[in-house]
Amino acid sequence: MNGIAGRRVMVTGGGGFLGRAVVERVAAAAAAEVFVPRSASFDLRTGDGIDAALEAGRPDTVIHLAAVVGGIGANRENPGRFFYENAIMGIELMERARLAGVAKFVQIGTVCSYPKFTPVPFHEDDLWGGYPEETNAPYGLAKKMLLVQGQAYRAQYGFDVVHLIPVNLYGPGDNFDPGSSHVIPALIKKCIDAIEAGDDHIDVWGTGSASREFLFVEDAARGIVLATERYDGADPVNLGVGHEIRIRELVELIARLTGFDGEIRWDVSKPDGQPRRALDTSRARDAFGFEATTSFEHGLRRTIDWYRGARSAA
Repeated sequence: MNGIAGRRVMVTGGGGFLGRAVVERVAAAAAAEVFVPRSASFDLRTGDGIDAALEAGRPDTVIHLAAVVGGIGANRENPGRFFYENAIMGIELMERARLAGVAKFVQIGTVCSYPKFTPVPFHEDDLWGGYPEETNAPYGLAKKMLLVQGQAYRAQYGFDVVHLIPVNLYGPGDNFDPGSSHVIPALIKKCIDAIEAGDDHIDVWGTGSASREFLFVEDAARGIVLATERYDGADPVNLGVGHEIRIRELVELIARLTGFDGEIRWDVSKPDGQPRRALDTSRARDAFGFEATTSFEHGLRRTIDWYRGARSAA
């Protein structure tokens, strides 16, 4: 088990949505140095790029957040890219970090790794009970292979690799690009765009019957740092809030919080994705004391306020 205080920590993806929150938390935990390898200088999809990053950062601990991600549409359009780039980046980084003498490697997985019809709530032991939901299976399987790699490296080399599985994240600083955003920022943007344009309706993918669980980004960052400091087990660990919301109810809630009072039109020709998604969060609570504390409505209000402020500034 390796704490953060006094250690050199490399956070891949540290300039991203979750990464910025994690870097802030790591710095607050008194790390000796936090190194964020930027993609413009270090291409982590290549061995040379990874070696250069490890040489520049000389980390004791690596927190691997960097990933090629997107919503259902982006996953459907880029299955090969999402599989290859996520797999090769994680596989090479873990191997080269081991060879460089890194003491601890924290791998951030994905809830997309779970089987399509996992019993709810999802328990970590259910990960191998079936094939993931088809639209994001390549991404989910690439990440799940890093769980296998980490467990194999722990068994053969004694390398302290831990694997965390956060549920869908949201919060200030999220990606609001309609081509690649996830459901909450996409819906917030749709509602605010419609209000500003005077539109009387918005179009939403699917039937609204699917459910999702959402974790506020600052809670996720706190969970990752707690695991880095306190957890050294081989078993994967869910990070979530432990309850779900139907997409239909989510749309109605975001419409109310943004002030959009027009019609919601459902495009049932588009996929719902995984039918249900809610995590069993007891392992994180028992193993390293993590429980989410941000209420969903409060987190949504903060996200909406941030987005409105960013639009005004732009």
